[in-house]
Amino acid sequence: MTNETYMQPWIELEELIKKGNLEHLSRFLENISPAETARAVSRLDEEHRVKLLALLGPQDAANVLLDLPEQQAADLIEEISPEEAATIMNNMPGGDQADILADLESSNAEAILDAMPKQRSKKTRQLLQYPADSAGGIMSVEYLAYSEAMTVDEVLEDLQAHKEEYSDYEVQYAYITSSKGRLRGVLRMRDLILLRRGQQVSSIMITNPIHVRDDTPLEDLIQLFSQHPFLGFPVINKAGHLVGIVRRIQVMEASGRRAEKSFLEASGIIGGEEFRSMPFAHRSFRRLSWLSINIVLNVIAASVIAFYQETLAMVIALAVFLPIISDMSGCSGNQSVAVSIRELTLGLIKPYEVARVLLKETGIGVVNGLILGMLLGAVAAFWQNNFYLGLVVGGALATNTVVAVSLGGAIPLILKWARMDPALASSPILTTVTDMCGFFLALSLATACLPLLS
Repeated sequence: MTNETYMQPWIELEELIKKGNLEHLSRFLENISPAETARAVSRLDEEHRVKLLALLGPQDAANVLLDLPEQQAADLIEEISPEEAATIMNNMPGGDQADILADLESSNAEAILDAMPKQRSKKTRQLLQYPADSAGGIMSVEYLAYSEAMTVDEVLEDLQAHKEEYSDYEVQYAYITSSKGRLRGVLRMRDLILLRRGQQVSSIMITNPIHVRDDTPLEDLIQLFSQHPFLGFPVINKAGHLVGIVRRIQVMEASGRRAEKSFLEASGIIGGEEFRSMPFAHRSFRRLSWLSINIVLNVIAASVIAFYQETLAMVIALAVFLPIISDMSGCSGNQSVAVSIRELTLGLIKPYEVARVLLKETGIGVVNGLILGMLLGAVAAFWQNNFYLGLVVGGALATNTVVAVSLGGAIPLILKWARMDPALASSPILTTVTDMCGFFLALSLATACLPLLS
């Protein structure tokens, strides 16, 4: 393998697909990292991606899909028939199945579910009903559960009989249930080898284990794991039946996905995810749908300048400072936005705590506004040798900073309360408000002091 080929794994992958050598193809995929697999597959055209899945066996194809981001995996699944997709997805954990199917068109997802074994599709359909950022949407449905009436012997026999199936499970605990499936306790697997063989598991289980409801939001799960050192918690439904296990690593991954989605949406990527392997028209439309809204918002902000154009014509030096006033205020406000979104995500604040956030942020805004205002005001006064210009510029920046910081802290909470996405809408709203307010403050103060500025 040449150094150039090593640096470009998609070239070798494409050649292996063309040759159709399954043994060499499987060995190649085993020897590169999941990140390199995702990069290589994303560089292939549609024809070679489809051929790759056709060449690989169902388990190898499932492994490739699991290495890809969920949206990319969903896009690839949509390029093959529902029957082929179902065969591949049968080799995935239930949670991963649901995550990928959730990114498909509903008709395509339903066609794949219909082609899957009934028992498997039933579990996956149940998972799809949960919100993505809830315990039910994050949990695994692969776990060990035994009836409280069973003995140690019976549990060990079951483990031996199904060792191949259970080898893919993260087995540290078994969960003990009643005859109707209600959670009764937890059994540490290491305890099994130390107990009498005829002993009932109910006599040695840990009773009343900490558990979560399937509708528990991600914020509460993050807080719960920060308070306890456990690797996971059993998940029950409203009837008390055990329905899954939510693990610490799953909550961390879900939190990371949410942060990534929030960043992308704050950057104007509608839907929170985009890859360059997606169709050109699809990517263009998603970007334009947000950029077109921003045009309207910017026109509204610019209308303030048009209203004061006579003042601006008489005090040309003010034009230099208008973008600085709006930009500095916007930066200060976006710091508050970031803190509020972060605290909302961690469950440290609730949407109804607007007054508390306003009180906390206003103090920061006053101090930072005064310091920034004095600095910029001094620059303006020194540059034009006009104390009053410095007073206008500095006063506008100081006041606008207070407004921006206060609103920046409150807007995400208000949007969350209104069931809107704070990450998507907070920054554009704040930017428009701070631009309008900054332009208005600077130009209205300049108009009032016009004789002293000329």
